[in-house]
Amino acid sequence: MPQGYPRLSPKLFFDEGELVAVLTTQPLDRALDYKAPEGGCHLGAYVEVPLGSRKVIGVVWGAGQGDYDYNKIRSVIRVLDAAPMRAEMVSFLEKSAAYTLTPLSAMLRLTTRAPGLGDPPSMRKIYRRGTGEPDRVTAARTKVLETLAEYGDLSFTLKELAEMSGVTSSVIKGLVKQDVVHEEDSPRDLPFQRLDPDLPSKELTEDQATASAVLAAGVSSGEYGTTLLRGVTGSGKTEVYLEAVAAALRAGRQALVLLPEIALTAEFYTRVEARFGAKPAEWHSGATMTERRRIWRMIGQGQAQLVIGARSALFLPFQNLGLIVVDEEHDTSYKQEDGVLYNARDMAVLRASICGAHVVLASATPSLESWANAQAGKYTKLELTSRFGPAVMPTMGTIDMRTEGLPSDRWVSPTLKREVDARLERGEQAMLFINRRGYAPVTLCRACGHQIGCDDCDARMVEHRFLKRLICHQCGESKPMPTACPSCEAEDKMAPIGPGVERLGEEAHALWPDARIATLSSDMYGSARALKEEIAGIAQGSADIIIGTQLVAKGHNFPKLTLVGVIDADLGLTGSDLRAAERTFQLMRQVAGRAGRAEAPGTALLQTYQPDHPVIRSILAGDEEGFWKAEAKERQQAGMPPYGRLAGIILSGPDVAAVFDAGNQLARNDRALRDVGAQVFGPAPAPIARVRGRHRVRLLVKADKNVALQRALSIWVSQIKLKGDLRLAVDIDPQSFY
Repeated sequence: MPQGYPRLSPKLFFDEGELVAVLTTQPLDRALDYKAPEGGCHLGAYVEVPLGSRKVIGVVWGAGQGDYDYNKIRSVIRVLDAAPMRAEMVSFLEKSAAYTLTPLSAMLRLTTRAPGLGDPPSMRKIYRRGTGEPDRVTAARTKVLETLAEYGDLSFTLKELAEMSGVTSSVIKGLVKQDVVHEEDSPRDLPFQRLDPDLPSKELTEDQATASAVLAAGVSSGEYGTTLLRGVTGSGKTEVYLEAVAAALRAGRQALVLLPEIALTAEFYTRVEARFGAKPAEWHSGATMTERRRIWRMIGQGQAQLVIGARSALFLPFQNLGLIVVDEEHDTSYKQEDGVLYNARDMAVLRASICGAHVVLASATPSLESWANAQAGKYTKLELTSRFGPAVMPTMGTIDMRTEGLPSDRWVSPTLKREVDARLERGEQAMLFINRRGYAPVTLCRACGHQIGCDDCDARMVEHRFLKRLICHQCGESKPMPTACPSCEAEDKMAPIGPGVERLGEEAHALWPDARIATLSSDMYGSARALKEEIAGIAQGSADIIIGTQLVAKGHNFPKLTLVGVIDADLGLTGSDLRAAERTFQLMRQVAGRAGRAEAPGTALLQTYQPDHPVIRSILAGDEEGFWKAEAKERQQAGMPPYGRLAGIILSGPDVAAVFDAGNQLARNDRALRDVGAQVFGPAPAPIARVRGRHRVRLLVKADKNVALQRALSIWVSQIKLKGDLRLAVDIDPQSFY
């Protein structure tokens, strides 16, 4: 464990006045000594402590070190009304911090992201049947009494009772005055309704039932294990792992299902409620602050059995976690790219190994890391080889754009247009996919050639015509679309270059003026709720043509969709990213899998200028195993992940010379890395060399698979004394190299 964060004592309780070490969420390099408060405190207790003139949240991390004048040590202000942090969570944070080379205080911040943890329990008014009788009977009052009688001893909020009775709140308030209805205070943070694992599930196919039985047995064993659940799109992976959830619930343990995209939760939520008869907890950035506090508290008390969430849900204070499902485990959004740099897929496996839980990694196109672990026998492998019910896998094909004769300002080929026309005539849905947000990726002056870039980043600004703004996709800064060139001041010469999802939507409206067209992109909706509603409407047939970005590739089920057209299948095939081929393969297979998920057969067509590219040929052939074997062989020969280790070092600061000086100093003094056989490459400007006004320089460390890299890295980077506004970040197992 890092120095400064000791677990000095096996004591579980500290009496008033005893010294305790408190780890706070502040960026400090050690735990701080405090005196236990009146009444004492438990190991792991969440506490409020004084720090300078402020009050901050912390956790009792162990016994105090006592290396300071006792009389000058301040006392813990109070113990918060929250279940103490469990030993398995402490171990998880310590091991995560050691693996990612992250300060423990930063890891602790991940576990305390619920607002109002220090607030007293929040109360609300609830209403139930009182002992009195109304002084006179009216139709409205009768409705209220009938509603209360129907639900027996249950209580309701004012709004709930008014809506269920079909009356105004004043009617209920009038009955309260006569004690016909009783008003009382109740904690706002109520337990979640219990889920019933024994409700009937959907009828499973033979291979689904076999896979479900294996997963259920793994969960019921109470021992750690990881299973790669691989199945073609539409094969019913969700139904299979929901049976693993049922097994966890029967064993009295909690379950966590991680999803890569908030918009996926609407349909999934409905399926979970249908299977278990109640709603699970839902944890992501779209949840309200009040709901996040309630979920955090109820999980810690064991009063939330199932959580559906984004990657940060992994750091919630589960009391008895028995199952973690990582759906679409290959998805890049599981990697946190700022702040604490971690991969939720890998951290899920770590957490499960500590608390004796089972992990299910589910995907139609698994990551090469998970595939390799299954091949090596580290993970159990289960496969679902056919689609559920009458659905069959879509027919795959390419459209050779070299022969299409398409104008330079158009992106839907004549061949693809004819295919969409045919679907519209049959009353079916078609999807056009392009993996670019906004209207156009480049805005250029036709007079002088100037391209509009971000003022604070070395990145081009993307036109978002829907918002009437230019937006930097690196830092989020935006500016109005100019009418004159910022460089040569020529009027009306600014032109959009290249297609984005909004521009594709504009072209679709011109090609099919009578069609109902829905454009799906995460930045076109004001809230996650609005996006969910749009997706639900499309699934019910509210659109004829769906135009979308990577968002539409993730788990949606559109029963009437029979054609998917990929506008630029070559987009991810170029560049220096070692995972370019893998990601292109996964994305194309995932997008294609949206078609033909009901009775009508589906077709997926890839517009490409490279129909003979090995990745395109693998996609068409559907030879996933062959693709992974070929990709694995290349990585193994190069000593690259998952057969070697990488770590990225990102130095940044406002002064480019100082940043490069620090990078060169690291590169010259690499003895600690050479001692373990690691190599250093760089320093070099990052592909996007300036973000938010900070210049960025990268170094890459490469080592053999079995090298204990973290210790060597710690020694190596400790040579640099960061001065002024210079920052250094270590990215273990980097997924991107921007």
